[in-house]
Formats: sequence, C-alpha cells, structure tokens
Amino acid sequence: MSKSRAIAAIAVALLAAMLAACSSVPVSQAQQQRQNAYAAAAGAPVRSFVYLGRMWSWEPLGDRQLVVYTTPNKAYLLDVWGCPNLPWTQVIGLTASFHEVQANFDKVLAGGPYPPCPITQIRPLDLTRLKLAQQSPREVDVQSRNDAATPPGQAGQSGQPGQSGRP
Repeated sequence: MSKSRAIAAIAVALLAAMLAACSSVPVSQAQQQRQNAYAAAAGAPVRSFVYLGRMWSWEPLGDRQLVVYTTPNKAYLLDVWGCPNLPWTQVIGLTASFHEVQANFDKVLAGGPYPPCPITQIRPLDLTRLKLAQQSPREVDVQSRNDAATPPGQAGQSGQPGQSGRP
C-alpha cells in the first residue's frame, strides 16, 4: 500500500511540475500584453468617476491594477496599492460617496481576510482605441517545410487525385 502511495505522490508531483513549467511563461506574457493594451488606451488621470452601485464587468490586471466597466461603453483603469487577493477573487466591490469613486479616498473590496485596497489613480479608457489595438494584425512566424520533414512516400506527390507523383 505504501509503495503505491509513493508512486501516486511522485506522479502528482511530476504532473504539477510539468503544468507549472508549461503555463507560467505564456500566462505572464498574456497578462503583460493585456496590461500594455489597457495602458495604451488609458487617458490622463481623473479625480473620480460616477458609480451608481452596479458594475457591468471588471478584469484584474495583477495585484496593483484592474479595469472596471461601469457600463458596456465606459471603463476605467484603476491603480491600487498592493491587493494580494485581486487576481484570484471572484467578486469585488467599490466604496463610493454620493455615487462617486475618488482616487486617494475610495477603495476596492476584494473579499476574504484581506483589507480594502486604496485606489491611487483613475484613468478613463478609450474603448474604441482598445478594440483597435486588440484587432490589429499580430506577428506570425512562418517557417517553410523542408524535404527532410516530409514522410517517406509523400515526397513529390502533387496531392491531385489520380496522380501518383511518379515521373
């Protein structure tokens, strides 16, 4: 029994190591690309924004930034002090006074045992600019096949029905 448990523990450890090795680089690159896209679409800092108590959507960009959509067509990039639960929480809240969220006064509520995260900067987002940046052509690395990679018996075949590829 103990031998099978040891084998199972080793298998789980190897699987966890493989998943961590495979996923850590692309996730951080994707997160950095998202942060760059939002930063490029962000306007000059503003003192506050209107908040009627409901959020349309939100997206964490790490533990120091998030995007808050107050309507489908209006969004803000919020910088906060370190907010360790922000990337993992499922629900957030915002403090507000008189339907207004203010920088250096209001906070993001990320739940759990974590304290509220003070908002240090608010920047409105140009969603049209963001959409254009997301739709812009992406670089593609095109590599041609070499004949060594072609399986035997496939070289010289034209792919046309009825043709064998032989002279």
